[in-house]
Amino acid sequence: MSLEERYRAVLQRVAKACEASRRDPSSVTLVAASKNQPVAALLEMYDLGQKEFGENRLQEALPKIAALPTDVTWHFIGRLQSNKARKAADAFDVIQTLESKAQLREIDKSCKVVDGLIEVNIADEFQKNGLSVDYVDEFLQEVLNSTHVHFRGLMTVGPALDDPEKMRMYFRRLRELGERLGSQWLSMGMSGDFDVAIQEGATHVRVGTALFGPRPQ
Repeated sequence: MSLEERYRAVLQRVAKACEASRRDPSSVTLVAASKNQPVAALLEMYDLGQKEFGENRLQEALPKIAALPTDVTWHFIGRLQSNKARKAADAFDVIQTLESKAQLREIDKSCKVVDGLIEVNIADEFQKNGLSVDYVDEFLQEVLNSTHVHFRGLMTVGPALDDPEKMRMYFRRLRELGERLGSQWLSMGMSGDFDVAIQEGATHVRVGTALFGPRPQ
């Protein structure tokens, strides 16, 4: 399957999920998760109309950011080490993985303001990054006090389950938390389950394999 065929198929899935939940497809932002993908693949995706890309590593992302047109919105979606947070904020438009005061301190040294999402470990998995639900309220106050982060909402990486329907409860839990906190954005759902995430209120879905095919090693 070509890149264009994959892209059209993903857009169709987004539209179908929106129809099922009576949502406008324009209310969902597709973030192309382009980790390990070559610049040529990103440029081809851009030419098809994709303008939002997500990268996991700062060093890998920098040459891609330099190579693509300036109207692309770049999302940092990987684990953000605090010692790289300032450089990430300088390079990216959105940081989806906020979870510590140390990150915020470094971001506040940046040359610009970024949109920020708090990463929530919605299933309390010990091996996952993100804050437990119990600590989100306290950390939100830190984010709101940041001079260089514009709080937008919440992000989660849910459990790796074989049935997308089993994810519904976690996506719903994040949506309910987001509603309580006044979130505008909810970033949840990846290639295997973004349809369910959209039905549960996702505003941003991070899709890699379904767009690009198996990730190059």
